[in-house]
Amino acid sequence: MGLLKVGTPLHWKDSLEHCNYVREHGILQFIATYRRLKHLENDRLFYGDEIEYSMLKVDEANRTVKISLRGPEAMEALRKSEQVIHAFRGCTWHQEYGSWMLEGTPDLPYGGYTMSLTSVEQNMRLRRGRLLSALARDEIAPTLVTFPLMGVGEFTSPSAPPGGEASQSDFVPDVCINPHPRFGTLTGNIRRRRGSKVDIRVPLYQDVKTPEFQTTKDPQIHMDCMAFGMGCCCLQVTFQASDIDESRLLYDQLANLAPIMMALTAATPVVKGRLASTDVRWSLISQSVDDRTPAERGEGTSEANPQMAGSGVKRQSKSRYDSISCYIHPASEIYSDIPCEIDDDLLALLKKEGIDETMSCHMAHLFTRDPLVIFEGHVEVDDLATTEHFESIQSTNWQTVRWKPPPTKANACAPHVGWRTEFRSMEVQLTDFENAAFTAFIVIVTRAILVFNLTLLSPLSKVDENMRRAHGMDAVRKSKFWFRKHILPDDTDDFMLQKCPEQQPLNAEAKSSQFEEMTMDEIMNGKSCYFPGLVPLCYAYLEHIGCDETSFRRIDEYLKLIKARATGHQVTPATWMRSFVHGHKDYKQDSVVSESIAYDLVHACNDIGLGKRACPELLGDVKIEPITAHGQYETPLYGERLGPEERRGLLDKIMLRASECDGTFSPPSSAGMRRQTSGHLVDREFSNKSRGFEVTMEISEESPGGYKA
Repeated sequence: MGLLKVGTPLHWKDSLEHCNYVREHGILQFIATYRRLKHLENDRLFYGDEIEYSMLKVDEANRTVKISLRGPEAMEALRKSEQVIHAFRGCTWHQEYGSWMLEGTPDLPYGGYTMSLTSVEQNMRLRRGRLLSALARDEIAPTLVTFPLMGVGEFTSPSAPPGGEASQSDFVPDVCINPHPRFGTLTGNIRRRRGSKVDIRVPLYQDVKTPEFQTTKDPQIHMDCMAFGMGCCCLQVTFQASDIDESRLLYDQLANLAPIMMALTAATPVVKGRLASTDVRWSLISQSVDDRTPAERGEGTSEANPQMAGSGVKRQSKSRYDSISCYIHPASEIYSDIPCEIDDDLLALLKKEGIDETMSCHMAHLFTRDPLVIFEGHVEVDDLATTEHFESIQSTNWQTVRWKPPPTKANACAPHVGWRTEFRSMEVQLTDFENAAFTAFIVIVTRAILVFNLTLLSPLSKVDENMRRAHGMDAVRKSKFWFRKHILPDDTDDFMLQKCPEQQPLNAEAKSSQFEEMTMDEIMNGKSCYFPGLVPLCYAYLEHIGCDETSFRRIDEYLKLIKARATGHQVTPATWMRSFVHGHKDYKQDSVVSESIAYDLVHACNDIGLGKRACPELLGDVKIEPITAHGQYETPLYGERLGPEERRGLLDKIMLRASECDGTFSPPSSAGMRRQTSGHLVDREFSNKSRGFEVTMEISEESPGGYKA
């Protein structure tokens, strides 16, 4: 969620009179930013990831698990620790929607070098380890998309009755919402603008004894508040582009990968204590923040209100949280073949101010939505000095990819930030290895697109169909996805004909039908000789740039994970979790994930993430180096002189430890160390595993200087 504004947010009825003003001035703020910064060029590649964590409280005696509402408290403790350390590479902690949630990011973006691709996993492990230090003894923080018992009975710690002014939920208490006023206001204003509680429906999985199927044809899991959706955790990656044109190109290209990567990272088979017949979170969240009126949804009539966007009656084909509805690069415009509602007045304003047609349509589409959170006293602002109103609407259009103009600098010393593209569809994985692998893969794919001049573009109607298919159970192995057959540039046509005789010359008619349904294996690993596959193209790119051997060793393991998951040899987290539930001794083939099953499931997921439990079904031969809370913060080499009393106390401790068996070179503490009492120099092994690296050094008589690597 990033930094949150401090202030008093307005109730929906008090916001209405300002909605049109905020929308118009949000566009004016964008125009000012565009004019000021459109000429930026030659920016370096920087990128960063965001991972969300769930804090859970476990009761081992009673074998129960609940969400722990200590997220804000833990976040403050973590932020304080980061400020004290001032390390070169650390973590940044942000608030999330749920009061049991935290978001962690690297404190600095990763640079555009191959070594940075391996730094991602190191920093993810660091975040997980540091989060452990902020947990109570009876708390865990696995990287789960959703808490399996969300909305079932008393599932919070401390307990609270369901409902409240913001959500009015029958299942979830408002104390689950982060106490920052923005989140409660967002929840309440979505409900108020819509005119009713949100209505979330996820299809129920049919097992042998699922009772609902005896009386209902297509039973669904019903949920009624924003927390069910915005309480889901994910993995997001943001890239800084070289210039505005490159950022727009990457936005369009990555939109085509969004459903593919969502299916490949599927990790949401359990919802509200039931097995769902879907594997991913997207539709659930989309419904949880759907503020459209009945008329806008096409489900009835609504009273027109000129203070609302489209008077609250103009048809909106999608929720605010959905796939994109138009491409934004001029060369991609011909593939925007689905409804894309726009605000005609704002479109005219944008074009009048010199914004090109494609970008004008994108902005006029985003601003068909009303601002959901307006802060008291911050309506009339300087449009040349702030982007507050622009971000108010931009940040509440939650799409599979997001195009991000440079932010306003807080001061002259603030770091430079260029034009960026954010990739948002991936589900968070159980281990840092997996999360790092998918982050690295997306980074390398963007580089391959640019260097090899690839195009992944498909009509948006096919992208939306892929989004629908990606929701299915085990979509990686059971579904096919629309994909472009010829992703190489046109100047390779003759070469490809020589290498692939069965490929027909690409005349105009052939190029008009250059999309076909492919398996995940074919998309990732190649099909015949005409489609090279994304993974081989990643290897080709790494060879092209001369990737250093040390980095390549780990990157190769990442790409092997992608390859194995695409072939089905290694399963998605969703498939593994579903199998875990089916195999549990308490499962009764009724699609119910009971408290005991949920307890064992979250423990297993947590242990896999911490490297305590092997999981070859997910990871193959990869072993996760154990992560603990110890050694996650650097120890400063202090130089302050000790006082007399402190010095004497330290000497007493050292002298008490000294004994004949410790030997000449004994360390201050010999716990866990290997001792030898011979007359030779003592061999000792020092291992530093806190960040996933193992460095071993032995003191030896045989090596020069007494050191042997």
